[in-house]
Amino acid sequence: MPYYRSVGEIPRKRHTQMRSTHGTLYTEEGMGVEGFGSDWSLLYHRRLPTAITAAVAVDCPPERTVPNHPLTPRHLRTHDLEVGGDPVSSRHLLMANADVRLSVVAANHSSPLYRNAVGDEVFYIEEGSASVETTFGSLDVGRGDYVVIPTSTTHRWVLREDEPLRALVIEATGHVGPADRYLTQRGQFTEQAPFCERDLRSPREVLLVEGRDVDVLVKNRNGLTKLTYQSHPFDVVGWDGCLYPYAFNVADFEPITGRLHQPPPVHQTFQGPNFVICSFVPRKLDYHPLSIPLPYNHSNVDSDEVLFYVGGDYTSRAGSGIGQGSISLHPSGFVHGPQPGAVEASLGKDSTDELAIMVDTFRPLELGSAALDIADDQYAWSWLATRNDGSPVPAAATTDPVTAGTGGQ
Repeated sequence: MPYYRSVGEIPRKRHTQMRSTHGTLYTEEGMGVEGFGSDWSLLYHRRLPTAITAAVAVDCPPERTVPNHPLTPRHLRTHDLEVGGDPVSSRHLLMANADVRLSVVAANHSSPLYRNAVGDEVFYIEEGSASVETTFGSLDVGRGDYVVIPTSTTHRWVLREDEPLRALVIEATGHVGPADRYLTQRGQFTEQAPFCERDLRSPREVLLVEGRDVDVLVKNRNGLTKLTYQSHPFDVVGWDGCLYPYAFNVADFEPITGRLHQPPPVHQTFQGPNFVICSFVPRKLDYHPLSIPLPYNHSNVDSDEVLFYVGGDYTSRAGSGIGQGSISLHPSGFVHGPQPGAVEASLGKDSTDELAIMVDTFRPLELGSAALDIADDQYAWSWLATRNDGSPVPAAATTDPVTAGTGGQ
């Protein structure tokens, strides 16, 4: 994180004694990344955070993925998934590679205590609201929120009883933060950044939860383990540092616009190991008198591009079946762009109300079983020309030299 926070009770000097009013010595826990060489925080517990009474391996069936072969663009309808389960154990894996896993949840129950020791997690909340309770305190989150949970943060999702929670879950194999170019050498957001410290929400109070024999699910590279702690991990009386969970609402992302079409990097919000996260928000469109408001056809030759459509009008995808909750995958090796007719229809428009979250990965993504279950098998052909009556040209007809020559016009 780019700035320092202090919450609750802490000693004046780090690594010094701090006692309760009864004289009991609190226990200091240092939590840091990259071998004490990067961001860190110090937490002060009432009891030992190391005392476990049991450790049990949790049997999880392997989540297999298959290559996107033959290479095609994909459209996934996530609202076709049934609502149920919790945000931790009921994730529907859509895509993954060695750097990142992309899942969705449609949860209606609160989660158990959980700790991901593999990497940071980023949730984007499409619908619903919840409290994310952590060792650092609680965050109230809802529609439009990014929620960034650092590696090995013990937490649980407490859902509201009257609404399900729909979210995109981005699980990194490392750490996620704002784009480097948004930060000064000393970690402050620059004047050019599309959001800043004022837009980030973090826990303001500690939870001070008591309890004994508390189970925590811990995920590491070997699988899932249930650790039972002698005392509750949320017994923290105070903490300080630059490493903690936080939320950022996409409505606070200030779009960068120009006279001509701006490339996707202006929409970047976060970066992770070999992937980036971007926010396409409602904004003014290009204002050159001859500008084309929609993106040009492009080959992002190093990336697979994933777009999660969560609000507004998707002008460039008109006629392709894209709607609320859709996810598109445009893989490296495939030239993609607006659907036929969308460019002409966009001319003269001065604004857009679209809202979409993009994840660009720098290694190919494979497909999970949930993606295959909710795939639109006609999407790959949605750039074809249409007949006079407006019906699409069948895929089998693309070998006809007459129709093949008009595709995309």
